[in-house]
Amino acid sequence: MNWFARFITSSIGQKVVMALTGLFLILFLAVHLAGNLQLLKQDGGEAFNTYAHFMTTNPLIKTVSYLLYASILLHSVQGLLLWRYNRAARGPQRYAVSFARPSERPARSMAWLGIIIFVFILIHLYQFWFQMHWGELQTVNYATYPHAVKDLYSLVSATYRDTFFVVFYVISMAVVGVHLWHGFWSAFHTLGLGHRKYVPAVRLIGMAYAIVIPFLFAIIPVIMYFRAG
Repeated sequence: MNWFARFITSSIGQKVVMALTGLFLILFLAVHLAGNLQLLKQDGGEAFNTYAHFMTTNPLIKTVSYLLYASILLHSVQGLLLWRYNRAARGPQRYAVSFARPSERPARSMAWLGIIIFVFILIHLYQFWFQMHWGELQTVNYATYPHAVKDLYSLVSATYRDTFFVVFYVISMAVVGVHLWHGFWSAFHTLGLGHRKYVPAVRLIGMAYAIVIPFLFAIIPVIMYFRAG
């Protein structure tokens, strides 16, 4: 196993870990979005609350969630380590004028974007995930569901009536979009899947994903905010 330890701690190994955890998190975003879209159903929160109950009680989903938490932490730590490694490799010299192609700018700011996203995740987890598991939420009964479930919908709805938080959420999703734009292609390239034959398709899919997914996430609190107003 020594070869594996050497590989996983090497620069290439760290990039592979970043790529694999990044692709897993990219996939998770689509699944998470499907659940969040239940918030837009005007059914008093039934669809969203039953979805949230399923996601927090199903044994298989709970097991996968531990992999998710580990991926977020590992992706964040490896990202910072690579950022420090790259800065050290460039040395202390700084130039008065730095020229960078537009496509390179997101890459240079990935660490800072990642930090912003990590802070957003911590806030998001405390506001909803923590409250769902250990908060004092009321329970509700639905005729189509066999037992009472926690009313997370009311908490989300109240949060999305806060103008400051809605703006913060939308800005955070814009940051996620920029991060995805570079990260999607970078992950494929790192794993050796960036064959020139498929580059245009991968870039197009990555661009579409980086725009559509964050946009749909961002539009949910905006719609709920104006509905409540």
